[in-house]
Amino acid sequence: MANVAMIDYTLEFLTATGVEETFVFCCWKSAEIKEHLQKSKWCRHTSPNTVRFVTSDLYRSLGDVLRDVDAKSLVRSDFILVTGDVVSNFNISKALEEHKLRRKMEKNISVMTMIFKESSPGHHARCKEDDIVIAMDSATNRVLHYQRTQGLKRFRFPMSLFQNSIENVEVRHDLLDCHISICSPQVAELFTDNFDYQTRDDFVRGLLVNEEVLGNQIHMHVTTEEYGAHICNLLMYEAVCSDIIRRWVYPLTPEMNFTDDKNQSYTHSKHNIYRGVDVSLGHGSVLEENVLIGQGTVIGSNCSITNSVIGQNCSIGDKVILDGAFLWDKVHIADNVEICHSVICDEAEVKEKVKLKPHCVLSSQVVVGPGITLSEGTVISLHPPDEEEEDDDQFSDDSGVNKEESKVKLKGYNKKDVGSEGRGYLWKADDKNEEDEEEQRQSLWGPAMHSEEESESDSDLSMGSEELDSRAASPQLDDIKVFQNEVLGTLQRGEEESISCDNLVLEINSLKYAYNIGLKEMMQVLSKVILEFPLQQLDANLDSQNYFSALLPVSPAPCDSSLGLSPSILLFTL
Repeated sequence: MANVAMIDYTLEFLTATGVEETFVFCCWKSAEIKEHLQKSKWCRHTSPNTVRFVTSDLYRSLGDVLRDVDAKSLVRSDFILVTGDVVSNFNISKALEEHKLRRKMEKNISVMTMIFKESSPGHHARCKEDDIVIAMDSATNRVLHYQRTQGLKRFRFPMSLFQNSIENVEVRHDLLDCHISICSPQVAELFTDNFDYQTRDDFVRGLLVNEEVLGNQIHMHVTTEEYGAHICNLLMYEAVCSDIIRRWVYPLTPEMNFTDDKNQSYTHSKHNIYRGVDVSLGHGSVLEENVLIGQGTVIGSNCSITNSVIGQNCSIGDKVILDGAFLWDKVHIADNVEICHSVICDEAEVKEKVKLKPHCVLSSQVVVGPGITLSEGTVISLHPPDEEEEDDDQFSDDSGVNKEESKVKLKGYNKKDVGSEGRGYLWKADDKNEEDEEEQRQSLWGPAMHSEEESESDSDLSMGSEELDSRAASPQLDDIKVFQNEVLGTLQRGEEESISCDNLVLEINSLKYAYNIGLKEMMQVLSKVILEFPLQQLDANLDSQNYFSALLPVSPAPCDSSLGLSPSILLFTL
């Protein structure tokens, strides 16, 4: 991550916030991670944060780790739970004080405080994998409902949230989950008591559903100024790398050298250009903006580089174009190469006149070219496609390549995939079609927040404020629009003339049959009309408190099941 091991960002964040002891739990590649940490400043006797390393072949999830924490009694006080891919400059002291005060005042009812960053939908640092919607008590910051929205066109809230004694229920879709949680010792115990809890999401859902039975609560803390992000895929990797170079994560900037590594010394110049020591830049080459170049890298003449990270001891030829490229250490790029928004791992080689379209990944020691174009989303690894792997990641590490080559079962490289002098295998799903290709790309890069909306057939009857108005050419939707206006008029007349609810139900049901409206469409239209009713009757710029005050008198009561509305679920569409 910007030429620094990702775990170093996490440890720096924890140390800066005052953490004095950190347990690092690891299963896969534990030996390499341990070796890195032992050589780093974190294991020096002068380090203010003592790092302890715990490994096990049995760790397969967060749940396994926390059950082991409970079994070994490793923590007996409040602790901070983060994954090793969190980048943040957040000062957690205020949130920690709030957490401790709540536990003191409420007799340890609150067991977790989740940290969120205020971030508008569509922001480049948000991704669909981590996109969430939350209902909270705005007076106490208590989490009432927590749901991920990936793959959903609509999501549900229990109606009980709006019918209990809580005065101000706030629904938020403007939060980025930093994957930083302040936990009480009870959290590890609850994971032990519930073996079906494998992830933090499982834990949160379980506690919210069984809150009345278990008596535990979850709270949240929202930061607006500081930075926090969880790198769950390559889209987030690209976004956070860019934020580091653009100095949004200050003081975690490249020239600060917070790792105390002598090889990480950079000079910073205008347009966010960072150059390590012994960097050579050829005649006519241009570093446009947001570029980081590691120590000992040599760049040829007439190159154009922008929004890119180049590792240490790389070699780049003449007339090379890099736009959004992420090159790790000892990468060799030949002349007349174009790379766009792609990742090139350690010691990979790209030969002459090769073009990499967006979202390509070349694993370690892969060779491609010359004179080929890799289509969008191409992944090439030294692992043969028919080889069964014990680990989950089939292309990020190609150590032990010599052993691979000695196996008789290895097939020759497909020159159509990697070029006449290429070395590697195209990573793909078996019998893949276009849908499989998209799933493969998203499994690496993650679904973009600005990807194509759902198909027309799936969204014709959704409740978006514009969708019911946008297709006047359809006779069926014409009827729905007229039905919507009739329902609105009925409710307005009902309020003005104080018509009883029973009579309103009869009128709306009569309209349903008159316009041949199905039950699903009627529920959608009625929900839309009810939610928009206060805005049409009063000021369109109502604050949330006045909006809900105006909404409640016209909301369907639990007895209104004759309209087909469930008394327990309130339905929203995305």
